[in-house]
Amino acid sequence: MLKNFEPNKIFVITSKAPKYVLGLFFIIIFIGLIEALVLSPEDYLQSHSVRIMYVHVPSAWISLGTFSAIAILSFLILFFKNKPSILIAKSLAPSGLVFSIIALVTGSIWGKPTWGTWWAWDARITSMLILCLFYFIYIVAWRIYQDTEKVNKVTSFIALIGAVNLPIVKYSVDWWSTLHQPASVSVFEKTSIHYTMLIPLALMTAAFALFSLLIFLMKYNTELIKIKNKGLDRL
Repeated sequence: MLKNFEPNKIFVITSKAPKYVLGLFFIIIFIGLIEALVLSPEDYLQSHSVRIMYVHVPSAWISLGTFSAIAILSFLILFFKNKPSILIAKSLAPSGLVFSIIALVTGSIWGKPTWGTWWAWDARITSMLILCLFYFIYIVAWRIYQDTEKVNKVTSFIALIGAVNLPIVKYSVDWWSTLHQPASVSVFEKTSIHYTMLIPLALMTAAFALFSLLIFLMKYNTELIKIKNKGLDRL
């Protein structure tokens, strides 16, 4: 199926998807905001400033997850010459950049009342900034290089090098002494966050994931249109 990637057939599906994704996004974000801003309790230490978590944490998760996907796709491009992965990886980058910026900005806003400073060069914040820079370099590389073969290799190398930073972002709070607290939500261990905060966090994560998917689909459809305009039947 991947070898016979036909833009016209794919576009029939992806061109219709955004309206459904957008509708679902509005429903979930509406419920999520009510849970996050009204129903969830204030923190006993951070008071209402803790509500920034419902934007900051999902943004960071999505940013990390998106770059992980780009790195995996880049591996397939570089070592298995998987051409459909090129378009997917390229289309994922804008949403990843957007959410990495949101994570940095909201983290800075949250840091002021919590730590007394807008910015601190601790391991988590610095590694997150580096991730944002890798997103930026990856996107710029697509604009700089015109040769198809060269841009595929360069962007794939950028993604694979940037992937080295991902575990640093994730485990920096465990490896070094940082201002950030250890992870409260874990897949393999007991979650320390109360369900009254976990529910809105999950809803906001789902809403942001849908918004990320929407950005991806818009970019992906644009790239498919470019291919169609060049008169190509397949990659």
